[in-house]
This record gives sequence, structure tokens and C-alpha cells, in this order.
Amino acid sequence: MTDTQRAPLPMFVAGEWVLGSGPTIRTINPADGSYIADISTATKIEIDAAVASAKAAVRSAGWRQMKAHHRAAFLYRMSELIEQDSERLARVQMNDNGKTLAECRRQIASAAGTFRYYAAACETREGSLPARRSDAVAMAIAEPIGVVAAITPWNSPTTLEAQKLAPILAAGNAVVLKPSEVTPLMALEYARIGEKAGLPKGVLNVVVGTGAVGGVLVEHPDVNMVSFTGGSATGSKIAAACGALLKPVLLELGGKSPNIVFADADMRAALAGVSEGIFSGAGQSCVAGSRIFVEKSIYKEFVSSLVEIAKNYRIGLPHHETTQLGPLVNFEHRDKVAAYVELGRQEGGRVLVGGGIPTNPDLSHGAYFEPTLLEGLSPKARVCQEEIFGPVGVILPFESEDELIALANDSEFGLAAGLWTSDYKRAWRVGERLDAGTVWLNTYKDLSISTPFGGYKKSGLGQEKGLQGLDMYSRTKSLHWALDKPNLS
Repeated sequence: MTDTQRAPLPMFVAGEWVLGSGPTIRTINPADGSYIADISTATKIEIDAAVASAKAAVRSAGWRQMKAHHRAAFLYRMSELIEQDSERLARVQMNDNGKTLAECRRQIASAAGTFRYYAAACETREGSLPARRSDAVAMAIAEPIGVVAAITPWNSPTTLEAQKLAPILAAGNAVVLKPSEVTPLMALEYARIGEKAGLPKGVLNVVVGTGAVGGVLVEHPDVNMVSFTGGSATGSKIAAACGALLKPVLLELGGKSPNIVFADADMRAALAGVSEGIFSGAGQSCVAGSRIFVEKSIYKEFVSSLVEIAKNYRIGLPHHETTQLGPLVNFEHRDKVAAYVELGRQEGGRVLVGGGIPTNPDLSHGAYFEPTLLEGLSPKARVCQEEIFGPVGVILPFESEDELIALANDSEFGLAAGLWTSDYKRAWRVGERLDAGTVWLNTYKDLSISTPFGGYKKSGLGQEKGLQGLDMYSRTKSLHWALDKPNLS
């Protein structure tokens, strides 16, 4: 059977697998350019059907008013199904977006843990009984918001989709998931997992398509909330649209995160943390430590060692166990990253290592790019201010804490930051002054589903993960009971 003869994969709408009426899209393995699948896409017909089924599911007492421990049982079952099929699922993501198999395995395990965490949070969640200020008893309870549109990016679909689906469902909502058209396969796997777990029809829907599909969802009158992870420019448009409709929105957007090394840091730990911070996942992470600040007194020594680490990074096919850096998500994005490196040269930067496409013939059919470090740039340079989303770090020196804080905070983003020092007082002092929703001290990319995650400035609105992530998909209702008998005379 030839590639063009393969039937397109269907979407999951109203508990059924259906072919969309939109144009077919093709997903390609970025490691070698090979064909994976054709996928049907949605038009307003399928979007309306998905939203209508979600609305009906939310209104049904069978889901909305289901006892919390019964709803939790579905999430526990989804966690079990993910773990049982973990190796195949890891390879689905690896083939779809090029992450190394080792990273995909970790992310599958994380996704299973995410469903398990929110299952536990769901069945142990409590309301509150505020102090009485009258002859009435008041109670505050959490209710579902309704139909949630979840729009996800291509860089880590396994974890980012789990971080939306699990709390949305735990809170008693129904969801219409729109994955990136670049990496739609994991979303379809989650639909299969939900179906196998026995989720009621309409509770989980998956529609595939370009940004236009997301736009229809955002403005749909029966969508009660939008949860978006992606670029800041798109996030701003979604926020404006939701604001006009008075529709709640959760945004997890871009970053240009500083990773800061003081002279008293443990150099071995800092070098490992800084290199992993920018090169892991091929730099395709919203929290990538892409601005590397190094104290001047150790600058030459540290940078020299960091360059050696980058030179020895093992670029290779993602299924090889020794590979540290796989391909970028596709060739278009690879070219965008390469253009940023060329812009860095034009802005006066010096490429210390990398800066191009690997010459290894075994990688010639994939979207690979070398781990790259630049120095000599103004902090105002575009490559120091704009999110590149690739394995490209810019190195900047600093002398004092005050100078460092000014440089680190000179960004429209405020998602994450890293700080390496042996002085715990400094760590606390500087960490408090950094404009970032997450600050790592002597570590980097240490993430936990139980810890809230969100950004400042153009890095987002609201928080995912933790109990706060569950609250984001709920609304509070206050109930008041009069204790005295009403006087009807």
C-alpha cells in the first residue's frame, strides 16, 4: 500500500470515531522525513458536533453530579492504561515530534502520574465553611465551569495534554481537545484511552486542524472556557477574544528564561544544569534556559567548559539509547532556528559552537540542528529577547546582583529562571527579585505535577498543575442556610 492510498485517521467526536470534512493533513517523522499518517481535519460541522456533545455531557447528572470518587475512578483507569501501554505510547510521540525515546518514556510516566494525581485530588477535595457573621450558615463549593476548549502545542503533547485533560475532567467538565496539527497523534491516543476507560460519551472530544479550528472553538458560544498553551502572540489574540466574550481563559505561553551562574556555584552541577536547560528537548521548551548569565570572574572558564559539553553532545536518531539531542519538530521550524542564528551573527554575536545543520550523513534526512552557543551580543539584541525555541543559548556576563537582576528582568517574558550559587541567602534574595513564575535554585527543569506552574508578563495568565490547576477549571458557588425559622406573619 502506498502512502497516498492509506485511509486518513479519524477524529473522536461525541464518543464516535469520525472522518472530518476538512482537508487531510499529513504527519511526518522529523528524524528521517518518513511518512507516518494522513489525518482528517475538522470544519465547523465537526466542531459544533463536538461542542454540542460536550455540552450535553456536562448537563447530564451522570457526569456533572457524579460522586467525586466515581469520577476519580475514570482517571485512575486512564493512568493505568497509559502505564500498560507506555512503550508504544512513548514511540508514538517520538515518531511524531522527534523527542528522544528516553525523554518520551519519562513524559509518558509523567502523564500517567498526572491522571493519578488529579484522581486523588478529585476525590479528596473539600469545600469550605466560612466563619458565621449572621444567623445563617454559609458553604463555598466548587462546581464545573462547563465545556472547556483545550488547545495544545507540538513540543510536548504527552505531558501538556495530560496537564489539561486530567484537571478539566477531575473538576467535572467536558473537554474538546484541539492538538497542534503538527503533532496530533497523542491526542488521538488519549481519546482511545478515555474510550477504553469508559468515559461517558461527549466528555472527551478530539478535533484536529490548523489554528482556524482553534479560533472557531475560542469564539464558540457554547464553549465556557479556553485553556491554551503556545506562543505569546496567539495567546494575546485568544485573551482578547475571550475578554470580549467575558469567557475565562488560562494561558501558558512563551519564555526567554535566564539561567544564572554565580562565581561560588558548584561548577560541575551548574554546567550540567545549564547545558540540559537549553539543549534537552532540542531547546523546544517554554522554560528552556536560553539566556545564560555568568558572573564575570568565572566567565571565561565556565564558557570554555560549556562549549566543550556542547561539542560533545550526542546528536542522533531519537530511538538510539545514547542520543542526547534529536531532531527539531519539522524542517520548517529547523529553518526558523537557523535564521535566528544568522540574525545573531548579523547583530554582532559570535558563534562559539554549533550554529548549523549536522554533517553526519546518517542525519541528512532529518530536521536536525547543532547545539549552539553565542556570545558578544547586546542584551537588547533580538536573539536575546525573542523566543527561538531551539537548542540555541546566548551567554551574557554580569558583575553585580543589581546588574544581574536588571538584565534578567529585562524581558517581556517571565516564565522561569534558574540560579546557581552556594550562598543560600543570595539564592533567596535573588530568587525573590526575579520576574518569573518558577525559580529553580541549584537545579533546572525540576517539575512536579503537584507544584503550581504559571508565568508573569507575556508568559501567561493563571496556573496549571497542583491544586491551583484544579481550581482553574472550577467556579465557586456560595450556599447560605438560615438557621432561624422565617417570620411569615
